[in-house]
Amino acid sequence: MTTTSTQPRTARRPTTRDLLTRADPRRRWTDRIMHVVITSAFLVALVPLVSVIWTVVSNGVVRMSPYFLSVSMRGVYGGIDAGGIYHAILGTLLITGLATLISVPVGLMTAIYLVEYGRGPLARAVTFFVDVMTGIPSIVAGLFAYSLFALFLGPGVRLGAVGSVALSVLMIPVVVRSSEEMLRLVPNELREASYALGVPKWLTIIKVVLRTSVAGIITGVMLSVARVIGETAPLLIVAGVIDSINTNLFEGRMMTLPVYVFRQYSQGLVPCSPEAVECVATINYDRAWGAALALIVIVMLLNLVARLIARYFAPKTGH
Repeated sequence: MTTTSTQPRTARRPTTRDLLTRADPRRRWTDRIMHVVITSAFLVALVPLVSVIWTVVSNGVVRMSPYFLSVSMRGVYGGIDAGGIYHAILGTLLITGLATLISVPVGLMTAIYLVEYGRGPLARAVTFFVDVMTGIPSIVAGLFAYSLFALFLGPGVRLGAVGSVALSVLMIPVVVRSSEEMLRLVPNELREASYALGVPKWLTIIKVVLRTSVAGIITGVMLSVARVIGETAPLLIVAGVIDSINTNLFEGRMMTLPVYVFRQYSQGLVPCSPEAVECVATINYDRAWGAALALIVIVMLLNLVARLIARYFAPKTGH
C-alpha cells in the first residue's frame, strides 16, 4: 500500500539568470515611451532641415547649368538673363583653402600641447582663450583682420588673404577642440608601449598618437571648414565685392559664394519695362538660389572627400 504525500510543493526560487533576463513591466513601458519621445524629437528636428534643403533645391536647380557654373558676372547688368558664379566658387575655394592651411597647423599643434605637454597656468590660459574664441561673432573676426592689415597696408584694404585670416580666427578654436578630444581618446597603453621600446616622445606623438586619431582629426577639420565656408559678414568687410575673376589672394578684391548670395538677394527685383521682353524681373533671386545650392553641394562634396580620406588613413584592425 502506497501513501500519497499531502505536503504542498515548494515553489522554485528564481535564479540570478531569471532575475536578470526577466522583463520588468515598468522598465519596459519606460523604454517604449522614451523610444517614442526620442524618435519624435528626431523627426521634429528633421523637419526644418528637410524644409531648407527642399526649398534651396527646388528654387536653385532651375538655374543650375554648365553656363551658370563657368562664367562670371562681368558685364552683366539689369535684368539680363546672363552671368554666373564661377568667380564666386573660385574665391570661396581659394579663401577657405588658405584659411585651412593657416588653421590646421596652429590648431593641431595647440591641441598636441594641451594633451601631451600642457600643465600649469599656461595650459589653463590657452584653454580659456580657446573657449573665448569659440564664441567670437564672425563680424568681430572680420573687424580684427581688417584692423590688423590696415596697420600695414593702410585703410580700405580688400584682399582675399585678409578674408582667409578672418576665417582662420573662427576655424582655429574648432580645430583645437575637436583635435584635443580625438587625441585624448588614444589609449595611454599605446604611448607607454612606444616609450618602452625606446621611442622618443615627439616621435611617439607623430607615429602613434596622430596616426591613431587621424580619422577623427580630419572629421574635426571638415567641421571647421563647414563652420566658416558660409560666413558672409567678415568676407564682406575684408574681401569686398567684385564681378570679375580674381585668382590672386594677395591682390585685389575677391568674391565668395555667401557674399554673392547676399549681394544678389539685396538687389531685389529688377524693374522691367513692358517692352523689354528679355528682362527677367526675378533674375537676382534666381542667381541667389542657384549660388546657395552650389554652396551646399560644395560642402557635401568636401565632407564626402573627408570621409574617404579618414577611412583610408584609419588604423587597420585585423579580424
